[in-house]
Amino acid sequence: MELMDIVDDNDEVVGTASRDDVYGKMLTHRISHVIVFNAKGDMALQLRSRVSFCPFHWCTTAGGHVRAGETYEEAAVRELEEETGKKLPVKFVWKDVYTHASESGTIKKFLATFTAEFDGDIAAGDGVEKVEFFSLNSIKRMISSGEKFHPELLFLLRKHYGV
Repeated sequence: MELMDIVDDNDEVVGTASRDDVYGKMLTHRISHVIVFNAKGDMALQLRSRVSFCPFHWCTTAGGHVRAGETYEEAAVRELEEETGKKLPVKFVWKDVYTHASESGTIKKFLATFTAEFDGDIAAGDGVEKVEFFSLNSIKRMISSGEKFHPELLFLLRKHYGV
């Protein structure tokens, strides 16, 4: 069972809970995202698999829950390796508060985003159909044409990349 740190409004750990409890009780928790760029400045996005949350939605290159006792950076490196097979140095770029409303209620997450650089093909790992590089203009066109994007990625693209 995956345990996650529960945090307060200042992102201070106040307890731990299972993933089911985190979402069932709408507890504030932490997420790490990694966005890989190539030398041309294109952004690598993953297409999530059919067994993932938001199946067949484009998402950051890698991302996921920060486990109990884990730092944001440790989670970022772990998720990148699990989802792409790449072990790359990551650079912290920002932390945001993200809220998501659903029929069950509203949940708050702290999203820490890291970037990495890599030129070449990136393989699809756990929970990933494929990974492809796109220019920001291509991503804008994909959004406009109705392609499915993970809500956290849309939030990051709008807030930090003007998409």
